[in-house]
Amino acid sequence: MTWQQVYKKWQEQPDLPGALKANLAELATNPEQLEDAFYAPLEFGTAGMRGILGAGINRMNVYTVRQATEGLARFIETLDEPAKSRGVVIAYDSRHQSPEFGLEAARVLANHQIKAYVFESLRPTPELSFAVRELNCVAGIMITASHNPAAYNGYKVYGADGGQMPPQDADALTTFVRQIDNPLAIKIAAHSDQSPSEYIEIVGDKIDTTYLENIKSVSIDLELIKEYGKELKLVFTPLHGTGKMLGERALKQAGFEQFILEPAQSIADPDFTTVKSPNPEELSAFEYAIRLGQAEGADLLVATDPDADRLGAAVRLPDGTYQVLTGNQIGALLIQYILTAKQDAGVLPANGAVLKSIVSSEMATAICQKFDVEMINVLTGFKFIAEKIEEFEQTGSHTFIFGFEESYGYLVKSFVRDKDAIQTLLLLAEVAAFYKKKGQTLYDGLQAIFAEYGYFEEKTISVTMAGIEGAAKINALMARARTERATDFGGIAVVATEDFAAQERIFGDGSKESIDLPKANVLKYLLEDGSWVAIRPSGTEPKIKFYIAAKAETQATVSQKVVEITKAIELLIQ
Repeated sequence: MTWQQVYKKWQEQPDLPGALKANLAELATNPEQLEDAFYAPLEFGTAGMRGILGAGINRMNVYTVRQATEGLARFIETLDEPAKSRGVVIAYDSRHQSPEFGLEAARVLANHQIKAYVFESLRPTPELSFAVRELNCVAGIMITASHNPAAYNGYKVYGADGGQMPPQDADALTTFVRQIDNPLAIKIAAHSDQSPSEYIEIVGDKIDTTYLENIKSVSIDLELIKEYGKELKLVFTPLHGTGKMLGERALKQAGFEQFILEPAQSIADPDFTTVKSPNPEELSAFEYAIRLGQAEGADLLVATDPDADRLGAAVRLPDGTYQVLTGNQIGALLIQYILTAKQDAGVLPANGAVLKSIVSSEMATAICQKFDVEMINVLTGFKFIAEKIEEFEQTGSHTFIFGFEESYGYLVKSFVRDKDAIQTLLLLAEVAAFYKKKGQTLYDGLQAIFAEYGYFEEKTISVTMAGIEGAAKINALMARARTERATDFGGIAVVATEDFAAQERIFGDGSKESIDLPKANVLKYLLEDGSWVAIRPSGTEPKIKFYIAAKAETQATVSQKVVEITKAIELLIQ
């Protein structure tokens, strides 16, 4: 059907909710937005989707949620009967329509006689990951749009291991979703407070209690926390999301008594009233926390995104101002502390391994090398870290120590199989206490890392190419980058190009070697001075990302390298 025919079907839908009817009427006055809402289905990529709320097949609404869940139900029905009987657990964050979407998903599953466990109120993404394993479910659904603005919502699918679905299962699920040509006709089970479906069970606080019991294992030096946990001043903002529920309880349980919740941003608010974007990697997200931190003389400011899987931090500088750390810098501080503390305690495993994505800083690798700990690189997407953890447990080849991505995602303990900002909040507070004991801050700790391992600086350039032509532009840019292979960036020669779609590394003399990682639409350029550049289209948003990672002996030199490489990338984009 043409998009106009699909639009007409929506107009004729008799039971279309009032809000969607109103949005259809509004779209009718704007032909460009109307076409964008109906020209193609909302992309269901690697285990999920994300989009603007509203009417249309290219928007997040009850019908696109039903379609995704119908695809999941059909996928589950291809598994054996015991798998089907294990059910699916569903959680949601503080966004507009999240509770409604969670229940709609449950009703679709119930129509297939698949048990749905639905949390009774908002919960963080890491708790959903934990609940999949704790309840022995075959899958999990998280209703969230992560750090996107208020106009968005999304839908993520988790496998039986608690990680986002790996590529093979995700591809099978995506096929089922795309086979559904009329989301308006999907059947759902009857369910109400007066007459609940036998296949829908509401989950209370039992999972919270068990999660918090497990999180005690995150703390390493209990004596340190006992001594300095009462003195460390920490400001915590959940940015109107889910982080407060478990984050506050985890800090108190561990013994951190001087933390202060940013009051305005501790209120769950789907409009994210106090921030332009609830993204903890942006300075603007810390405006309220910085103001409070300066008034209180706080050592550390911490922010979690709406579904509390990502964490950002700002550290106090010698002049009393605050600097927002990059995701790579937080990762380096955490790894340096974990390996030091475990080594000092005599519990650093001989077969220990740290996991990171291919676009994360090599500063972490340098730290691991000092402690004789293996660093293993995986593709971008925390599901690949979860897959490695599962492999370690099955083979006994390695002991998992830590996993992270530069995009502010960290995992300390494997009882969760996705990014966990609650675990990270707890450990970063301990790291801050470690430096406080020495009369220092996390800023001092970072400078010590630079002094020992060299100066590393990273930058991500994210270019949005939305709408009908966006995908074509991104594909054309990647094709051009492959055919017109760069020989230098900012005057620094390329010594090898890694094409993860072709699974090969191409050297300057034309020789090649294979890359032992799954296929992915990523290009990475290794430069002669140890710096690198990567290009990767986003899997969940209409964006293409350029990653810069420079290395030098001084801060001034490394910063200048980033400036010059940025200029080269801007020319490539143009």
